[in-house]
Amino acid sequence: MLPSTSLEALFQQLNDANSRWWQSWGQPVPPAAPATAPFLQSHGLPASWLETHADYYRQQLDLWLGLIGAKPLEQQIEPEKGDRRFNAPEWEQPLYAYLKQSYLLSSRWLMDMVGQSQTDETAREKLAYFTRQYLDAISPTNFAITNPEVLKLAIESKGESLQEGMKKMLEDVQRGSITMTDESQFEVGANLAVTPGAVVFENDLFQLLQYTPSTAKVYETPLLIVPPCVNKYYIMDLQPDNSMVRWVVGQGHTTFLVSWKSVEPEQGHLQWDDYVQDGVIKAAEVVREITKREKMNVLSFCIGGELVSTAIPVMQARNLDWFESLTLMTVIIDHTDPGDIKHFIDWSIIRKREAQLAAQPETGGVVSGKELARTFAALRANDLIWNYVVNNYLKGKTPPPFDLLYWNNDSANLALPMHTFFLKNMYLENNLTKPGSFSLCGVPIDLRQIELPTYVFAAREDHIVPWQSAYGTTRIFKGPLRFVLGASGHIAGTINPVSTNKRNYWVNDNLAAEPAAWFEGAESRAGSWWHDWAAWLVPHAGKEVAAKKTLGSAKFKQIEPAPGRYVRARLG
Repeated sequence: MLPSTSLEALFQQLNDANSRWWQSWGQPVPPAAPATAPFLQSHGLPASWLETHADYYRQQLDLWLGLIGAKPLEQQIEPEKGDRRFNAPEWEQPLYAYLKQSYLLSSRWLMDMVGQSQTDETAREKLAYFTRQYLDAISPTNFAITNPEVLKLAIESKGESLQEGMKKMLEDVQRGSITMTDESQFEVGANLAVTPGAVVFENDLFQLLQYTPSTAKVYETPLLIVPPCVNKYYIMDLQPDNSMVRWVVGQGHTTFLVSWKSVEPEQGHLQWDDYVQDGVIKAAEVVREITKREKMNVLSFCIGGELVSTAIPVMQARNLDWFESLTLMTVIIDHTDPGDIKHFIDWSIIRKREAQLAAQPETGGVVSGKELARTFAALRANDLIWNYVVNNYLKGKTPPPFDLLYWNNDSANLALPMHTFFLKNMYLENNLTKPGSFSLCGVPIDLRQIELPTYVFAAREDHIVPWQSAYGTTRIFKGPLRFVLGASGHIAGTINPVSTNKRNYWVNDNLAAEPAAWFEGAESRAGSWWHDWAAWLVPHAGKEVAAKKTLGSAKFKQIEPAPGRYVRARLG
């Protein structure tokens, strides 16, 4: 966080300079004249600052003159590419065209001011991020009186739209989250997470699912899937047409999946070590005993990939050579530049949490899944917050059914010690890139010793795991490695089913030192990256054998049908 003293100094500089500007703006002095230099330098501002201020004033004056008819109302500024907030034709009416352009001009001016602030780069970047958050929040689209679409609908519905919006807002206040989709249209186990299978093992941390083969023959080497523990696993098993799990099973892989439990208060003591020992390693142990195979392939997603990656050195130290290959989907190992999420993580959070843990070492605490979901939503506030504020609360509409957004709101709790360790060691100290900087289960962690065949997938527009940072894995793991870049974002880019074969992906066998050089030489291929991954996995999957008709084993009997109890539990 930018220190409060720095913020106060910056805003005082802006206020002082603004006062001097209004006192002297009528004098015939060019905005960037040398006479202004001492004044600007005394306030720690560059010479271009006053010129920017003058341009902003002139553009706003032109807007006013255009609004009252003193001159033609001209287009001073256009929304940025991809900004859909002002697409409706109502925003072209004179008053609302003025509001739109005035807001956009003010936004650009304020961001320019932040960009010229005399602070260090880290503080300036954080200030710019939260200034953008503020500007997004005060957009005229977010208020009924300044949004012509809202007013038009209110008149046409005789106020019913506003009344229904208020009802929806009160309902969301009670549940503690914004409704992003028509949740009545979805049910886990009914039309989500419906790939046939069974729970064949469970402990207090996870359930292990084994899926029913859908082919007469299967590859002899099983596949273990480790999804993130922040959200429910069924992002990988949505509806049949876009289920990665169903597709993988259909490719002839004997498939197992870890379904993490949403942490309950009595589990608040759990550490990262527990997720390694009683999660990843235990799941692998059960897979080996059920299949009677020495090794397995592992597919991991997001934070699940970090759990698997940190489990491997522990397994190596114990001579547990159980993995044939590793796939990392949108996983960040090198946190040098973790993207915008870094603005929500600082040492003050860690110090506060460590004090809390020191005061109650036995019970620990729980990080609410809803808190985590709000943080991720804030990374794309216009799409994941303000869009629904306008649609639901101002227009009184129910958002359309969308399985990805239903899953997005179905979050899971994490143990405070585990999550704090994650933030401190991975994000703030970047210890995954520093061999031996910390230990797990009594083993110093050195990811440079991982020599498994590794498939690294990243998404080009990912706002949670920037693809350039994901590429950093190629400089740490020894491989052999394959890096593939998909189009779109963290979820839509990853869960890109072959049934629709949308988008594209990039491949390049030459792993250049820098991601930009890799991309420059990459080949674009149409369709889903799943095709490329499937072809890569086959050589590591062994020969084809007859599929077993039963799930589990004599030791690990079926407990209940998939998807199991753990994934059905929802936060209150």
